[in-house]
Amino acid sequence: MAEVAFEQVQKSFGAVQVLKQIDLKVRDGEFLVLVGPSGCGKSTLLRALAGLEGVTHGRILIDGRVVNQLPPKDRDIAMVFQNYALYPHMSVRENLTFALKLRELTPTEIDARAKEAASILGLGDLLDRYPRHLSGGQRQRVAMGRAIVRDPKVFLFDEPLSNLDAKLRVQMRAEIRALHQRLKATTVYVTHDQIEAMTMADRIVVLNGGVIEQMGAPLDLYDDPDNLFVASFIGSPAMNVFSGRYEQTADGARVRIGDFALPAPTVHAADGMPVSIGVRPEHLQLAEAGLPFVVDVTEPTGASTELFGSIAGQSCCVIVNGRAAPQAVSAARLSAAVDHIYLFDPDTGRRMR
Repeated sequence: MAEVAFEQVQKSFGAVQVLKQIDLKVRDGEFLVLVGPSGCGKSTLLRALAGLEGVTHGRILIDGRVVNQLPPKDRDIAMVFQNYALYPHMSVRENLTFALKLRELTPTEIDARAKEAASILGLGDLLDRYPRHLSGGQRQRVAMGRAIVRDPKVFLFDEPLSNLDAKLRVQMRAEIRALHQRLKATTVYVTHDQIEAMTMADRIVVLNGGVIEQMGAPLDLYDDPDNLFVASFIGSPAMNVFSGRYEQTADGARVRIGDFALPAPTVHAADGMPVSIGVRPEHLQLAEAGLPFVVDVTEPTGASTELFGSIAGQSCCVIVNGRAAPQAVSAARLSAAVDHIYLFDPDTGRRMR
């Protein structure tokens, strides 16, 4: 496999700069996920790596070789798309072997690679079927098989699960992750779904507006976000963010939301300074004393219950383990531990530490 590097990569479409100074290394054998909202530049970055888009500035390296001027076929990459991109008039076997025939490999080697890919992906009984006879998940397996048979240095996935239903997405997430653990291949995976990113990645790169907001292991980003964008984007349901003020008292730091206050971590901030206060839904606890919480909607999910309402007129979500939870009431109270409260500068969005 190979290491991938982006060095000062920029990309503009006319006057619109889509990628702004991207510096990133994908380690040999790593499963790296690019995640972010629509328009953040993640697919453009992947397409630049694949050779489907040129870059305005900077270098892209695969295995130490600059590939900016190389066509896609010479970059030794394989790409799996959102829409499968299978040849409808070809059987599964023919779809798997088509690129190998273009390379003029021997029939023996072509057959061996096709059988190996079919075995890995459980396609052995489907080799003579056509794409129209396959389910969405089976088609996606064929698309992955077509990438596997090429034995590339780098695998690229561009939102491959977007067309699948919820249950099948969960199944395919596990299959793609298991495939990576088996092949140990360098993989760059693009998605807008942060749950996919959290469950699949060795490392996540969060993009926003063409810049890297933060990168790191999934739980590092979840537990220690650098800014308000990452804190709000990573996690489902999203982190609660309240407007409030930071206070220094004889008993320690506090944050005030409306007329009520919670203990807070000590940060470099002036007394009375406006702050954005972040608390994840699972870290807010129903309590006898604390912030008054008006519950508007109760959503049981089985193992837990999600409560939606407001604190001091600001939207709030709380996750309660189990099924016992208050209905639409006005007397519920919430508390949170100090180490589960995050403070952000409301002007810059940067984490206050």
